[in-house]
Amino acid sequence: MTFLDNTSPLLTSIMNQKSRLSDIIEPDFGLLDCLLRVDMLTPTQYNKIRGGDKVAYERSEAMLDLLERDDQCDKFMKALQRTGQQHVINLITQHGGENDITRSCIILVLIKA
Repeated sequence: MTFLDNTSPLLTSIMNQKSRLSDIIEPDFGLLDCLLRVDMLTPTQYNKIRGGDKVAYERSEAMLDLLERDDQCDKFMKALQRTGQQHVINLITQHGGENDITRSCIILVLIKA
């Protein structure tokens, strides 16, 4: 999958850490429902992610595959915050602990919430 805006620090951070994020994101306890409510996921996408015999890792990976634009990332980060997944936000904003280039972007996103 290619992102429409590869220059976005937030998208880049998520894309670069997709496998690691898929391991730690908890999609089932409100996150997918929240993403559906804020129109980041369509009902069809929601059902496709939830359906079948996918394990949590696969559901998280399928959800991350849908991130293509900054506005989707904003909704995703807000949904993570609303579902108590601050550890995921921290990993994204700190590029997995490498640096915190996107911290100011995330602070702006959360302030707008």
